[in-house]
Amino acid sequence: MQSGKIVHLKDTPARMDEDELVRQYFSTEKITFGMSILQPGKIGGLDPGHAEADEVFFCVQGHVLCYFPEDDYYYELEKGDALLIPPKTGHKLFNVGDEVAIITWSCAPHP
Repeated sequence: MQSGKIVHLKDTPARMDEDELVRQYFSTEKITFGMSILQPGKIGGLDPGHAEADEVFFCVQGHVLCYFPEDDYYYELEKGDALLIPPKTGHKLFNVGDEVAIITWSCAPHP
């Protein structure tokens, strides 16, 4: 018996959050994992944060700013950088680079 599960890109539902293309790959009671794509110069929607979950952003490609409205602060991420977002913290992505930005994200224990 195999215990792993593969989800292919073509099988993930796509939705737009402002100019941010969002795809969710997995969501269990313990973790949620997905990916966001932003074209150069575009801005994603405001995520109000998650009541109980820590969230991690990992910048796979590009150059983004992640705005925390509660702190009125911008965190800068480039390829290979990660950002920990505490529970109940709003956040919004801005692609400030010249290439497509790809951010993977995970929430645990659940969004």
